[in-house]
Amino acid sequence: MRLVLALTALFGLAACGAEPVWAPEEQVQAARFVSDDPPSITLYTVVNKSSGSGAHSAILVNASERVIFDPAGTWHHPRLPERNDVHFGMTDKALAFYIDYHARKTYDVIEQKVYVSPEVAEHVLREVKAYGAVPKAMCTQATSSVLRSTPGFQSMPSTLYPKKLSSAFGELPGVSTRVITDDDDDNNHGVLIVQRNGDPLEG
Repeated sequence: MRLVLALTALFGLAACGAEPVWAPEEQVQAARFVSDDPPSITLYTVVNKSSGSGAHSAILVNASERVIFDPAGTWHHPRLPERNDVHFGMTDKALAFYIDYHARKTYDVIEQKVYVSPEVAEHVLREVKAYGAVPKAMCTQATSSVLRSTPGFQSMPSTLYPKKLSSAFGELPGVSTRVITDDDDDNNHGVLIVQRNGDPLEG
């Protein structure tokens, strides 16, 4: 019964439902963004406010470039190339778009960041690029698989449950956590209209 309820929650948010895509190399290179911040791994967990259940998991990787691994996600920006659930060009504004897309009246976003060595960050970057397109409802399984293959993150559970992964991630040394809330309507018209018009993503 718990598995049925968890899968129902996963399907309930339209954040889990991507199809395989492969942006051209010139687009990926043109969008490439390098952050001045130290190398880090950030886990994003989308949580249903009414039920408290997890609905989606994703990883922001700050390595030699900053990308987000959004497995089976529906978020999209016309200025950001994607290759099989990896979105390139994650500037601060692009990340704000991503967060605002998921945070709404019915869902909160848990952001958990841990600073890592450049070597660990590069490992995760390679893993997410090589993972491939993720089937529906398997976002947390994919996220946990990438983390479990990474030095320092082997304690992460192999799980379908976003909240379970978030709880384990929160026990890692040095993790900082914040909960992002928003009163946007579920359709998030404002941010979607801005994204559709290709608002510049610099900064």
